[in-house]
Amino acid sequence: MTTVVDKPASKPFRWAAPERPAWEEEPSKAGLASKGLVLTFACLAVLFPLWIVIVTSLSSRKAIDEAGGLVIVPKDLTFIAYKELLSGGQVTRATVISILITLVGTLFSMTVSVLCAYGLSRSGSLAHRWILMTLLATMFFSAGLIPTYLLVQSLGLTDTYLALILPSAISVFNILVLRGFFTEISPELIDSARIDGAGDFRILWTIVMPLSRAVLAVITLFYAVGYWSAWFNASLYLNDQDKMPLQNVMIQLVQRQQQPVGLGQAIRTGQLSGLAIQMAVMVMALLPVAVLSPFVQRHFKKGMLTGAIKG
Repeated sequence: MTTVVDKPASKPFRWAAPERPAWEEEPSKAGLASKGLVLTFACLAVLFPLWIVIVTSLSSRKAIDEAGGLVIVPKDLTFIAYKELLSGGQVTRATVISILITLVGTLFSMTVSVLCAYGLSRSGSLAHRWILMTLLATMFFSAGLIPTYLLVQSLGLTDTYLALILPSAISVFNILVLRGFFTEISPELIDSARIDGAGDFRILWTIVMPLSRAVLAVITLFYAVGYWSAWFNASLYLNDQDKMPLQNVMIQLVQRQQQPVGLGQAIRTGQLSGLAIQMAVMVMALLPVAVLSPFVQRHFKKGMLTGAIKG
């Protein structure tokens, strides 16, 4: 007699769940500690040179001579270098010029960029695709330095402040970021404003720009930092030393070892150290960016990624 043995029912086949990537796993204590250690070293690598520059700019001539140059440990701190720099003369004039160029240039660049980006973001605007393609072409092809210089010279902009603004006034990258952000604004919202009788400029001013504060803050910072840090246009188009911005004066102090006008007597009499003057000018050049960046930092993620991903 044959005994029949029932076979167990076969289990339905299931796909094995894919393993999660390593970066999605819960970090271990050793991993957290190593990340904290790396970030600490990175912060020190950035902040330590800045600390040396600030301390040296605040040190007296005696403390700098005892340290043999750059000062690490604060001693005999004094603000005499900053007082002399801001009491009038070449550095004070250059600082005022840099501030004015940054304010006027940023306002002009933002106005043109916002108007251009808004026009390109509207699908029914005149020849917006051809204009967009033309702008994109300028990102890959450039006329070059010599034709640009000849153009500026032929327009009579040499040795004028407009030469520091117009050649670098527009960034196609910034326009594309603004356009991507403007494109994501609800069309129904704009259409309802048109039904109420609003024109394009009123829609841009009252609807689009208030909804785009994050990206406007980021692009404004980009333009402002670009104007504040620019030195090449001034060295190329300006011949009058009295019109030089702060960055060019800093180059003359640090690289060419030239003394600013009005401070030679103070350095010769031993009241000031030339190294302290150089470090103080560097601090003055870095201060605006260091102060403004934290206020705009919270807008970076929303302002840069939203338009780039969805646009």
